[in-house]
Amino acid sequence: MAGEPHGPRAVFDCMVFLQGAARKDSPAGICLRLVETGLVDLFLSDDVIDEVRNVLDRPRLRQRFPVLTDEFVDQFLAALLSRSTPVRDVPRVFAYERHPKDEPYINLALAVQAEYLVSRDIDILDLSDTGNPEGQRFQERFPKVKIVDPATFLQEVQQRGK
Repeated sequence: MAGEPHGPRAVFDCMVFLQGAARKDSPAGICLRLVETGLVDLFLSDDVIDEVRNVLDRPRLRQRFPVLTDEFVDQFLAALLSRSTPVRDVPRVFAYERHPKDEPYINLALAVQAEYLVSRDIDILDLSDTGNPEGQRFQERFPKVKIVDPATFLQEVQQRGK
């Protein structure tokens, strides 16, 4: 509805989706609940959905997390898609030589002007570390996107609500 406040604009990486799907009470699972309740505006691209499906379909992970059945994964992805904003044709603004597989998340966050990129991936999290040259360059170039882990994201969302 017009005039209603919206939650923070966010992009989650694949590991947040995996942990959130497999463990609903984990910080990542709680992040996903914030999306379900409309307290966070989540953005997804085809590349992100494809990777999430690929990871959740891996036999080794399904053995470790029996909840990840075909039916569960289909319902999980359908729910995500219904509660998020899809983004088509994400431009490649940032090239990440260190870990190119992380580029879809980073570029999606930049394209939608996300306030947060929530990740459990050390390669992505290192971009928030101004103590290393790569992180410092990223933060200077893109100061508006905050890269945090799920627990930090939850703390910050809670602080915003006060």
